Amino acid sequence: MTRETRVRAHAKINLGLRVLYRRPDGFHEIRTIFQTISLADDLRISYSRARSTSISIGGDLQIADNLVERAARACLDEMRLSGRLEFVLTKKIPMGAGLGGGSSDAAAVLLALPVLAGRSIPLERLLLIAESLGSDVPFFLLGGTAVGLGKGEELYPLPDLPPRAGLLVSPGIHVSTAGAYKDLGAALTPAAAKLLDFQRSAFDPLGSVLHNDFETVVFPQHACLESIKTKLTKSGARPASMSGSGSTIFGFFNNSETARRVVQSLSGENVYPVTLLTRARYRSEWLRRLKPHLSTNLWPPRSRYAR
Repeated sequence: MTRETRVRAHAKINLGLRVLYRRPDGFHEIRTIFQTISLADDLRISYSRARSTSISIGGDLQIADNLVERAARACLDEMRLSGRLEFVLTKKIPMGAGLGGGSSDAAAVLLALPVLAGRSIPLERLLLIAESLGSDVPFFLLGGTAVGLGKGEELYPLPDLPPRAGLLVSPGIHVSTAGAYKDLGAALTPAAAKLLDFQRSAFDPLGSVLHNDFETVVFPQHACLESIKTKLTKSGARPASMSGSGSTIFGFFNNSETARRVVQSLSGENVYPVTLLTRARYRSEWLRRLKPHLSTNLWPPRSRYAR
């Protein structure tokens, strides 16, 4: 029997990102606030039992080392299952732009595949599998607004933010995350002041001035990014910042009418109108799309085929 579903893998932005220091394990200790937004990839999943595992990924792009396949194999290993998996991935989230598209696609597999396979993986185990795939992946198992500590995998949910209309401007510039961390290493400032600033922003993520440490090294290399941020700020965006290590710049406005007017002033740029996606809406959409295969409305989604 083949079971199928179609889900949406939502993007994220970083409402502030402070890099504190390089850790003994080679990674950097960070503080950030993750936020899901309405922009999303489309992922179709088909699963059927088989004696051996085969995975195919179709879509508009061929992506090397696709996280969808890695997530699928990790999930099947955890469930001790084999099967035939067919994915069709339609990318809407710009790649390499600091929006977590690949990480969200991976998390979508971790949430949907156990439901189709008739198994249950506790959230604690899903989070560990997600962390093994990438530091941003665990966040997409939760959605909404959350503080990210450590490498970003240590998560603490925050109250949902009110809906706000926003714009993403993605100029198609690829910024190497590893390169950005390397460039930032020589310019790291003491952590104490950053922690105090971050704590203030955590209490009011949309009302404070957001600081993304990567802007100090990315903007000098790509002056157009700073120009876009300045244009958004002058147009009334509060807040406006770069997401992740770049290169997407976002801005949020008091109303959608203002956002629509600003789109016209950004002609020639890749602009994506978005809204903030609360945790409640994020999970509600997941449960609605998986409803034919669910037994309850608990989180993570629970399969009606589980024995």
